Parts: sequence; structure tokens; C-alpha cells
Amino acid sequence: MEVFEAIKTRRSIRHYESEAIAEEKLNAVLEAARWAPSWANTQCWRFIVVRNNDTKAKLADALTSWNPAHEAIKEAPIVIVACAELGKSGFFQGEPVTDKGDWYMFDVALAMQNIALAAHSLGLGTVHVGAFDAQKVAQILNVPQGVAVVEVLPLGYPARDGKTPKRKELSELVFRENYGQK
Repeated sequence: MEVFEAIKTRRSIRHYESEAIAEEKLNAVLEAARWAPSWANTQCWRFIVVRNNDTKAKLADALTSWNPAHEAIKEAPIVIVACAELGKSGFFQGEPVTDKGDWYMFDVALAMQNIALAAHSLGLGTVHVGAFDAQKVAQILNVPQGVAVVEVLPLGYPARDGKTPKRKELSELVFRENYGQK
């Protein structure tokens, strides 16, 4: 699948078939994450691959009550939990060097989007899940101090097609030379 096609046709998938994912496909999407850009090549991301149904149910329970991804976490054959080692991305000689502080959210997002696009190109579905109790997830998965849980991502074969969302026109999003200048 060509990259622009993958970008334009990837959808959030919240219902999955129970079919197992071949190890080669899992490794391919994780390899895509490995090649994402990161601040000064720090590669602060770490990924936990969860297949155990009891653990997936606990992860689903850590989502906010209104999060529509509860069933997706339980149904998907694999859940990837993205974490970040803190104090690396956005730092130089131990000091933050941007007004954003730790840059880990940006780096992890790049890696997770690589996963989502690679998965889609292989016929797999994903949905980015961010509304959850990160401390609860960290406890469930024994994530150590100094590492933040950032995202939970179910991975599997879609049971149904995702909806195509309406996108804003470039004219609504892009300014020339100054903010607000069309």
C-alpha cells in the first residue's frame, strides 16, 4: 500500500475478529515504530505487547467510563501499550531545552502513528486510546518509576469498517506567513 493511500484510508477500528496475528505481522508493525523519528534519536519509547485476556480485561477497566474503546481492548488479539522513558526526549545534558518540557509525548505519537499506518497496510486495524488511568495501567503491567504510560492501542483484523470522518479543507488549516493570514 502506498503511503498516501495508507494515510487517507486508515480508520479507527473498535471491533475486531478473534483471528490471531502472525508474529511476522506483529514484528513488522513494531519495526515500523522503531524507525520513527525521535528527539536527538533518543528513542524513548517502549512497547508492551499484551495477549492475555485477563490482562486485556484489566486494561479495559482502566479506561474512562465513557471511552468507546472498552470492547476493542477486550476483543483485539493484541494490545500494544506504549510507554516512554522520562527525562530523555527534549533534554540536553540532563536539562529540558524546550518550553514544552519533556518531549516524550511527541516522540511516542510518531512511533504509534507508524504502527497504525503499518498495521493498516497489512490489513490490520487499530485505534489510538488515550482516555485511561495511566497509573492503573502502569500498576497492571509493572511499569517502573521513570517510565510513563502514554497510549493503549488494540491491534487486530477489523470486524467492520471504520467510519470515514469529514476532514477540514486545507484553507481552514493553513496560514501563510502569519497566523490567520490566508
